[in-house]
Amino acid sequence: MVNAWVPILIFIAVGIAFGVVTLLFARLIVPQRYGRVKLEPYECGIEPTTDARDRYSIKYFLVAMLFLIFDVETIFLYPWAVIVDELAWFGFIEMVVFLFILVVGYFYAWREGALEWA
Repeated sequence: MVNAWVPILIFIAVGIAFGVVTLLFARLIVPQRYGRVKLEPYECGIEPTTDARDRYSIKYFLVAMLFLIFDVETIFLYPWAVIVDELAWFGFIEMVVFLFILVVGYFYAWREGALEWA
């Protein structure tokens, strides 16, 4: 019974060893010189005008979260579309209810001003 687990343990050990050896090798060959330019935040080649730790409006994060929520929920449409023939009317009604809840949530966020930038 133990012999069945030996390949799995070897695979895990090789994976961990590869990660550790790669990190140690990278630490040994990387130059450790830090200058003014290297410590600046990366701004796509543009000279930074403000501190990288500035505060952002909560609206930015709210819009990002709403985008993720609605985007992830619409991903559920793909598996449904693949087996829509097998689900028949039950699957259709369930998807209509799902989309109704999604649209109601979207209009609620819109009405509350969550999508307004100003």
